[in-house]
Amino acid sequence: MKKNIAIGFLGINLDNGKGAKRWERWRPSVDLCNQDDMHIDRFELIFDSKYMTIAEQVRADIKLVSPQTQVVFNEIDIDNPWDLGEVYEALFDFAALYHFDTDKENYLLHITTGTHVAQICLFLLNEAHYLPGKILQLSPPKRSKPGSSGAVSIIDLDLSKYDAIADRFERERKSDTAFLKSGIHTRNAKFNGLIDEIEHVAIRTKSPVLLSGPTGAGKSHLARRIYALKKRRRQIEGEFVEINCATLRGETAMSTLFGHKRGAYAGATKDRAGLLRAANNGMVFLDEVEELGLDEQAMILRALEEQKFYPVGSDVQVKSSFQLIAGTTVDLVHAVAEGKFREDLLARVNMWSYTLPGLSDRREDIEPNLNFELNKYSVANHRKMSFNKEARTAYLKFALSSEAKWTANFRDLAASITRLCTFADGSRIGIVSVEKEIARLKQSWRLSSDHDFEHILLSVMSQELLAHIDPFERPALANVIDMCRASQSLSQAGRRLYAVSRLGRKSTNDADRLKKYLAKFGLNWQAVNSNTALNSGQ
Repeated sequence: MKKNIAIGFLGINLDNGKGAKRWERWRPSVDLCNQDDMHIDRFELIFDSKYMTIAEQVRADIKLVSPQTQVVFNEIDIDNPWDLGEVYEALFDFAALYHFDTDKENYLLHITTGTHVAQICLFLLNEAHYLPGKILQLSPPKRSKPGSSGAVSIIDLDLSKYDAIADRFERERKSDTAFLKSGIHTRNAKFNGLIDEIEHVAIRTKSPVLLSGPTGAGKSHLARRIYALKKRRRQIEGEFVEINCATLRGETAMSTLFGHKRGAYAGATKDRAGLLRAANNGMVFLDEVEELGLDEQAMILRALEEQKFYPVGSDVQVKSSFQLIAGTTVDLVHAVAEGKFREDLLARVNMWSYTLPGLSDRREDIEPNLNFELNKYSVANHRKMSFNKEARTAYLKFALSSEAKWTANFRDLAASITRLCTFADGSRIGIVSVEKEIARLKQSWRLSSDHDFEHILLSVMSQELLAHIDPFERPALANVIDMCRASQSLSQAGRRLYAVSRLGRKSTNDADRLKKYLAKFGLNWQAVNSNTALNSGQ
């Protein structure tokens, strides 16, 4: 049989007593060793050395009621027994030095005595497996049974034994991830895995989070959901403040963020608190954070690290404690290399970094998001909307095809569904409306690509090289680069680009044709997919 080993604090008040009358009192440490149905072989008694007299009395009385129980003194000096950090550290050191032999001994952590802080620390160390065993609580005897030793309750913190509790935790976790996704049953495995990790991080840390991804990928929406989740769990008290850094320009940028004193500059006719101060005990979402000036970046870094800053024109610091979520559409590592973003700020916000995929990379999520947007419109406008079967099939066929560019990602989809609902006769969206909307989307993407092709070309070559390419060649080359980046290999890109002309050729080598076309402009497959601009010397 294993031996029973009790570990507990000396009860300075409860265990104390002098003379014969002490036996009329309920003293938990003594009564624990006087149980009829449980024998304590060894009692590890923890106490501050200044209470040695009480400890000696308790050990002597335990010997009287249970001669076989060995009482071992463990002196721990604690200056403030109500300081959680100090008590936890002292007990942690005790656990680290103690030799536990779980094969031969059962350990019972006696939480009846000691301060509430000591009881909490014993509980935490047990739950973290630093102090093995079970929690033991002793209740005083009923008044109708004088002289009895009270009742013992044992709590086992092994949650694996409680399937109902474990199931509830799992349901709560799934509820949180569903909340972050606004209840949308997304199907993309990579995105679902990303949201699972963000859920863990969101509820366990106040560190900054960096959300990257193309425009319209949902960074702002996700930031709001993270805030709402923390608010729902009572982990955050203040407001959610969203700031589009691209709109901060000139001398008013500092004032908008950090506030100003009256008279700080021309036009500052009264004090201004600033958005960071408004977010005290809340959350700040800095969208397009790469647009911040270097001076503002330095101030943001200090505000994060010190939780205080100087308003413009003031020599008195103000305090603001907030969690930061930063959003960006660019590679901040490249921005650092170009001198546009501070390396120390990137290091601070890059601890938890997530890249949200665009809608084109999550086409399996188009249908559930379509349903979400339909329902959102229906609720907002008190008008239940749906597609007829033919219209829904046609819209989804187009939406899932390579023709659908979704350049603005979910913003494109949301706007498209809103237009379809607005122009629908009654509550049903028909095929005619869908055909018109598809034509409208194609036209808008065509106009957008006319403006974007130069941006694509500059991602693989310098402005000097671009100047030597005829204007009529530029859209075609940009389209080729775009197709290469959307393909898995040179051969696949070639088949897509030469899908028509290859039908009239007896022998085809699409990869070679594409390779030669790229070479005309000093490009190759690796250069196109590395996003590294060539300079005039290459």
